[in-house]
Amino acid sequence: MESGQWLVEKRSSFKSDSSVKESENMSETGCLSIIVLGASGDLAKKKTFPALFHLYCQDFLPPDEVHIFGYARTKISDDELRNRIRGYLTSDRGSSLDRSEDLSKFLKLIKYVSGGYDEEDGFKRLDKKISEHEISKNSTEGSSRRLFYLALPPSVYPSVSKMIRQCCMNKSDLGGWTRIVVEKPFGKDLDSAEQLSSQIGELFDESQIYRIDHYLGKELVQNLLVLRFANRLFLPLWNRDNIDNVQIVFREDFGTDGRGGYFDEYGIIRDIIQNHLLQVFCLVAMEKPVSLKPEHIRDEKVKVLQSVLPIKDEEVVLGQYEGYREDPTVPDHSNTPTFATMVLRIHNERWEGVPFILKAGKALNSSKAEIRVQFKDVPGDIFKCQKQGRNEFVIRLQPSEAMYMKLTVKQPGLEMSTVQSELDLSYKQRYQGVTIPEAYERLILDTIRGDQQHFVRRDELKAAWEIFTPILHRIDDGEMEPSMYKPGSRGPEEADELLAKAGYVQTHGYIWIPPTL
Repeated sequence: MESGQWLVEKRSSFKSDSSVKESENMSETGCLSIIVLGASGDLAKKKTFPALFHLYCQDFLPPDEVHIFGYARTKISDDELRNRIRGYLTSDRGSSLDRSEDLSKFLKLIKYVSGGYDEEDGFKRLDKKISEHEISKNSTEGSSRRLFYLALPPSVYPSVSKMIRQCCMNKSDLGGWTRIVVEKPFGKDLDSAEQLSSQIGELFDESQIYRIDHYLGKELVQNLLVLRFANRLFLPLWNRDNIDNVQIVFREDFGTDGRGGYFDEYGIIRDIIQNHLLQVFCLVAMEKPVSLKPEHIRDEKVKVLQSVLPIKDEEVVLGQYEGYREDPTVPDHSNTPTFATMVLRIHNERWEGVPFILKAGKALNSSKAEIRVQFKDVPGDIFKCQKQGRNEFVIRLQPSEAMYMKLTVKQPGLEMSTVQSELDLSYKQRYQGVTIPEAYERLILDTIRGDQQHFVRRDELKAAWEIFTPILHRIDDGEMEPSMYKPGSRGPEEADELLAKAGYVQTHGYIWIPPTL
């Protein structure tokens, strides 16, 4: 009897806990205003509004709660903004569903306000429009939610943040919130990033700031923690005793495509490696967090970054494709790299001596992004099959999302000969009929839910810039020059030589072919 009573009491307490969670969620039911600043720009049209539309179609943005506001300097009407973005919302990633009715309803949720980014009158007009929406939804002042998405260049972040703080905040705290999403690049080096962080940090708490890196929203990147910490198979292998090297690669088969002026200001290291590839690097190398709480995960990412040794000059190869300077927006004597391969080394117990090779480039022979974990040779190889290549675990981030393990197996037939094959999980085949969400959809939804796990914290940003700032300054000062390479090639030959020096063994004759339906 006593144990039975005890069980009843415990179940009662469980119910109490869940009701607490339900009451917490109740405070998140106030009306939601999503404000896209820079609404007439390319980023908003191509990424932000389509992401919001897909969330709407999946019922994550209920029309009775949500309103969307565009804000920019361009003087246009509500209908003109709707017509500008309509064409970017119609393609539904291969779905045969007719979304015309959803599209029509979604566009009606969008209103537009014109104003300058340092203009108080414009932001007061914006605040008035938002307040009118909140009042129409019978929302108690301060219980509503306001999400500001800064689809803008970083140069205007401080002035825009100041205007939001002065004119557009919730007036009290009754369960509502104000959050801002800022796009990369977060500065150009350590000093500029810290200055930007300080300016925004004076206006908003860290819990209100969401520094978005869309790579953290990719399906296979989000899978990394599950792969590493939910599978016994990987736990004993994921260390310097078994892994020889790790490559994190981003390749594009096109050049700057009209973005030469913008790209030349930053270069491939700032544009891709310092943010996208470094975020993947953290998830591959970090220790197991205490829990899945965002702060515990971000704590471990910071620890990895703080353990990275200074990058050696001899472990860096820079490249620039022939024809890059022919772009009229690029200076004739530009020193900006369009390709970079560099080796990062982590000074800790797990990874001492294991090179992490980060490689990114434009105008190469293929377009893909992948993580390639190469294991050490088999000791006492009785099959003499090292020529077949090493075991590798490959995570293909894009295109054709997949995970596969390269293994040595017996060649079918009467002879005892070996060949390299793979165990393959290709997402299109395994998860037929499942739509993989776009990164921006996932991250905007995380912002609405208040989950900062996949966003960059201030100390993490600082640690990242500390790694790359010395080498970036040397490039900017002309002390390091890129080698020229032909468009459509693998990049500079020195890059392959660096990979070989770092210990990477290429498998000759093996090509992974994605399975077809």
